[in-house]
Amino acid sequence: MTGPAALDPGARQAPPGPRYTPRVNPTLQTAAAYAWRILVVGAVVYAAFSALGRFHEVAAAVFLGLVVTAVLRPIADILARPMPRALAVAVALLGSIVLALGVLTLVGEVVAGERAGLEREFSEGLGRIEHWLEGPPFRLNPKTLGGLRSRIGQVLSSHRSVLISTAVSGVGRLVEVVTVFVLALFCSVFFIHSGDRQWDWFCDQLPRAARARVAVAGRAAWRTFTGYTHGIILVAGTNAVLVGLALFALGVPLALPLALLEFFAAFIPLIGSPIALAVAAVVALAAKGPIVAAVVLVLIVVIGQIEGHLLHPLVMGWAVRLHPVVVALSVIGGAIAAGVLGAVVAVPLVSVLWSVRQALSPADESTRAKE
Repeated sequence: MTGPAALDPGARQAPPGPRYTPRVNPTLQTAAAYAWRILVVGAVVYAAFSALGRFHEVAAAVFLGLVVTAVLRPIADILARPMPRALAVAVALLGSIVLALGVLTLVGEVVAGERAGLEREFSEGLGRIEHWLEGPPFRLNPKTLGGLRSRIGQVLSSHRSVLISTAVSGVGRLVEVVTVFVLALFCSVFFIHSGDRQWDWFCDQLPRAARARVAVAGRAAWRTFTGYTHGIILVAGTNAVLVGLALFALGVPLALPLALLEFFAAFIPLIGSPIALAVAAVVALAAKGPIVAAVVLVLIVVIGQIEGHLLHPLVMGWAVRLHPVVVALSVIGGAIAAGVLGAVVAVPLVSVLWSVRQALSPADESTRAKE
């Protein structure tokens, strides 16, 4: 402003004109708000998995230690009534180790005792498979099968150095596995003995305003994890017993080792049991022929139906409330991210996160406040 009005302090200035404010679509605003939150969550998850990838041995040891704690903590609590707590923990751990070594020794003796018969049965079984493939409906050329066996031998002989280096690296992997088990056992000793006091100490280090919520989340997470662990062990044991009895009744060799394989494979939901039973079907095909192998394939379907429609809903429904699609996606995603260990850990991890989310939801908090 220039002229006399600029020199007169009492002169009234004209109000500024209206400013143009661009309008953003509310849907776009909402999408943008969710987008940056998703990006932040994705960055945090990526950082967490990167850290676990660098220290996967430690993460695996802690997970196994928690599994051992979930299984043996109730036993140690019972034994602690007539004896000191430290002695009860030692008895529970040593007893479980002796039991596991006894089962492995029994399996080794069974395999060693059936070795001669297995070699003969597998040799005869391979011949039966060749004759079966040469007949209808496949009608493969015998020279093709003979050439295939010779090519397999040539590949093995030409890649002998690679196989030897793989075996040497396997020995190094075995050392890592033993280290993880020892560290898991070391962690489980303290988790079983005084895990509750360790959690209370951790909560005391947090800000006072966050202690109650973290304590609630921890109780919900541990309740879900122990429920899942007890349930999956019961499901795996039931599957192993059914498979062992069926294979023994059919006369399939290595029934006990295959039942043990089924027990460990059941810890990978949805896909573990079919893979283990497929191995049993291959053994049955080589040792007893296609009819028994077909019966084992039928067994895969029957046990899958029993596990999916009876055992999981009854045994694990109260502990793990996840849709089968979520379970399948969790297993596949865990396997892609971290192999077999990721497939084993995925479902309990997602279950724990969901239980924590449910425990910290406003509805549950208001219910606890009323109680």
